[in-house]
Amino acid sequence: MAPEEIQKMIESNMADSKVVVTGDGRHFEAFVVASIFEGKNLLARQRLVYSALGDNIHNGNIHALSIKAKTPSEIDIEKK
Repeated sequence: MAPEEIQKMIESNMADSKVVVTGDGRHFEAFVVASIFEGKNLLARQRLVYSALGDNIHNGNIHALSIKAKTPSEIDIEKK
């Protein structure tokens, strides 16, 4: 699976998300910014991303995925 495919899956299943995915075909890193993360802890945010990927984690298409999930306001704070 290509990083671009994972990016498109997340973006199409999480409205108003901005996603960057890097990886080597088996191990990936996803940086996801979405307002849906507001008020959610890290585990809940990760579950939302995994849910957007459907069965691709369970069936082995994606072997490993590291997730950084932020809200737009968290990104604004980091820029200051």
